[in-house]
Amino acid sequence: MPEARAIAAIAIIPAISLTLVVLLGRPMIGFLRRIGAGQRVRNDGPQRHLQKEGTPTMGGILIVGAALVAALIGGWLLGQRFAIPMGRLLVLLGATAAFAAIGLADDLLKVRRGRSLGLKARHKLMLQFVVAAGFVVALASAGWERAGIDKPFALSQHGLRAAFWVFAVVLTSNAVNLADGLDGLAAGLCVIAALGFAALALVFEPDVLMLALALAGACLGFLWFNRHPARLFMGDVGSLALGAAMAGMAAIMNNPVVLVGLCLVPYIEAGSVIIQVASFKATGKRVFKMSPIHHHFELSGWSERRVVWTFWAAALAAAVATALFAPTIS
Repeated sequence: MPEARAIAAIAIIPAISLTLVVLLGRPMIGFLRRIGAGQRVRNDGPQRHLQKEGTPTMGGILIVGAALVAALIGGWLLGQRFAIPMGRLLVLLGATAAFAAIGLADDLLKVRRGRSLGLKARHKLMLQFVVAAGFVVALASAGWERAGIDKPFALSQHGLRAAFWVFAVVLTSNAVNLADGLDGLAAGLCVIAALGFAALALVFEPDVLMLALALAGACLGFLWFNRHPARLFMGDVGSLALGAAMAGMAAIMNNPVVLVGLCLVPYIEAGSVIIQVASFKATGKRVFKMSPIHHHFELSGWSERRVVWTFWAAALAAAVATALFAPTIS
């Protein structure tokens, strides 16, 4: 009976977040249109993206809001019945909400200015590092000592561990943001990553499990509106928060291998931008036709759907490999 109750409590988490997103998606689209919160498309991007101009953005409010509600309900249900401490989950949810707030400020500035530039890059990074540092400090206070026990690939030195995870949270947040360039791409990648985290956290990390399932349900529901041709984009409010949440869950598990494996495609997207910028500054030549790398494949003649499905397949393969081998190396 306790096992059945636990399964029921776990199953309700993604159901809640998915249902909330699906039910509120259409009203959200109407509201965003009324306030003029339309996507601003770069003129130097693929020309077929110009038809996306004006599509409502900031739909990430739905993803984050639904995930937070579902995770809190799940935490309350499991915590009440099985005496699971809520401290680390609340820290994780707080960091996710804070990164969403940074993204929301960025999106609102874009809407106000009527162009694709919001917060200045240095200001955005500064805010991200401040929030990430606060997350790591709060996580340590909430009981980080449970993480990393008997894990040869975990970071054991406290100073090194803290610095690494601060950087990882900021990096992953921006990596998912860069991957959010095609209809459904980032949302699908986050569904896959979240399910991977849920599978790995099933027994030993209930706080990670609750947020992972909530995010999986919310992102899956969002795909109903974000699939090609997209009727709603998540904006920075969604992508920055999702990336931070992924890194935050890995930080609780204290396992960099899991983070890299489950977020491999977003990291490749970010790496392509770094390579492109470095190459152009050093030699004046570009390695890719355009970065992030999903645009390179578009300009090479691939359809948007083909790029998205290929990247999803790569992410799924990496996630399966991580889920199979991480228990033996973590």
